[in-house]
Amino acid sequence: MAVIRWLLVGMALLLLLFWWLATQGGPSGLAFLVHLPIAWPPASLSYQNEQSYAVLGTPSVSAAFINRVLSAYHSPAAGLGQALYDDGVSTGIDPVYALAFFMHESSFGTTGEARKTFALGNERCIPDRPCVDLDRGGYAQMQSWEDGCSHWYMLILSLYIKQWHRVTIEQIVPKYAPGSDGNNEAAYVAAIEHAVDTWRRGEVWA
Repeated sequence: MAVIRWLLVGMALLLLLFWWLATQGGPSGLAFLVHLPIAWPPASLSYQNEQSYAVLGTPSVSAAFINRVLSAYHSPAAGLGQALYDDGVSTGIDPVYALAFFMHESSFGTTGEARKTFALGNERCIPDRPCVDLDRGGYAQMQSWEDGCSHWYMLILSLYIKQWHRVTIEQIVPKYAPGSDGNNEAAYVAAIEHAVDTWRRGEVWA
């Protein structure tokens, strides 16, 4: 009862304040009411990242969760979770995005070129790794899944973020998987964002 009584007293005081400003303060009083600043709490970093899908940020999934996903999909890279997580921390890129690209490009290394090249993102030929399958346009041959993981992060950080200033998925995909190469850019973006949202909820199957 005491709580209700104080609430009623507070409401009465507010009504009294509004009445005084409206009747005694004149136009300036009304203007004051209209222009009262409202301070909304800032959105959290994780919420901002989810809304804009910016790849830069602290990890939103754990190494253990990454391993759960890789094992569930029977990936040959099962057990890569800690390396994928650590490379994300060192580059400032949320590892959930590396996981999402890995799934979209090769179903976690179970299909396509990645079965041979150990590349998370089916990277084309680069100066510091052998170039294989030239008859199919050429792909970079990584030394191991860990090596492919590190190269993917450095590609995104050094080229897409630092050089091209592309930070969000919508900015990255048109260069990473352009429509001119036969890709559906909108579908690619949607797939990455869906996977990210799913894993951030703690669900394994995207």
